[in-house]
Amino acid sequence: MSAKPPTDPSRYKFLNDPAVLTKRHLRFGWWTLLVFVLLGLILEGLHGFKADIYLSGKNETRRLMWTLAHAHGTLFGLIHIAFALTVRLLPEWAARERGIASTCLRSATLLMPAGFFLGGVRFYSGDPGAGILLVPIGALLLILTIFLVACGTGTIRTEARGSDRTGTTSFQRRQGQNE
Repeated sequence: MSAKPPTDPSRYKFLNDPAVLTKRHLRFGWWTLLVFVLLGLILEGLHGFKADIYLSGKNETRRLMWTLAHAHGTLFGLIHIAFALTVRLLPEWAARERGIASTCLRSATLLMPAGFFLGGVRFYSGDPGAGILLVPIGALLLILTIFLVACGTGTIRTEARGSDRTGTTSFQRRQGQNE
């Protein structure tokens, strides 16, 4: 049996509709920010209560890995918010590249912090556990996302908003009145 092509185009609407993608990344970004700020508070609590599982000298690798998970996760939340705003500013950005960048960013957001966190759950003689192998994959996806967004910025319209038929912007008109 051959696979049927999708009959519901709304299923792939996020690839073509910047508004849907903007909403998705704003929501994902703010929830990611909440989760990783809470993780930071938990780590502060472990530190404050001098929890052996976190502060013991033999758990230095765990402390580093979990701190990196918190920091990267928090940063990813902010990157999602910036991505959402960027998508809104680049309506001419090709849907295919926009969709790939979106998927790569969401995947990197899951892989990098999870890799750091899992690398600290079980570690061996000061080396992080196998979970750390997720980090370079997430990093490559993040680099691809940044590349696609940087290429997408080439679609920014150069004409100024609020210009009249002569091409004069309201700012330029105000400047001419002040002289």
